[in-house]
Amino acid sequence: MVTPFHRVNVLTGVKSAIVLDSAPDYAALIKQARRPLLVLGPKLLEESLGGKLLLEWAMEIAGAANMATCATAHVKGKLVPMGVNPDSEYDAVEIVNHLKNPEWQGVKREGNHDLVIFFGFRTDLGNQSLSVLKHFAPHLRTMTLCKYFFPNADYSLPNFRKDEDWEGFLEELISSLKEKD
Repeated sequence: MVTPFHRVNVLTGVKSAIVLDSAPDYAALIKQARRPLLVLGPKLLEESLGGKLLLEWAMEIAGAANMATCATAHVKGKLVPMGVNPDSEYDAVEIVNHLKNPEWQGVKREGNHDLVIFFGFRTDLGNQSLSVLKHFAPHLRTMTLCKYFFPNADYSLPNFRKDEDWEGFLEELISSLKEKD
């Protein structure tokens, strides 16, 4: 069993995340989704990996998968100078509340999302948000791209001890998403 980064309040009940460390498997799940959504957290602005800001990694992933994006916190302020406009801007609690509603039409007004991917969140906020979705949004599947295990997601990465391993995973994920089926 993978131990979460924060060990407080991780009693997940009978359902815990499936740990996937295979980028092609992650990419396959993303490609299967009709309307995936990438929720961008504030840690994307604070951390770098392989000489690139995590936000740049997130934009590459969103572009490779052609998925909608939702900027939380102050992330939009960094995206606009990069020439990128997110599809929506909500705070973390607000987007989770919208996602709970199966009748919500999504960030592009094309229908609700069937897969939501969290990237760049503190583990405590991310786990609580994912717990809400796990219990109140059975119409959704959830994933994380952060370097720590999130037990309340449907699919989570393991705890990456080395940044090189996490970087390798993200590179392979982007390559796998760009491959034609």
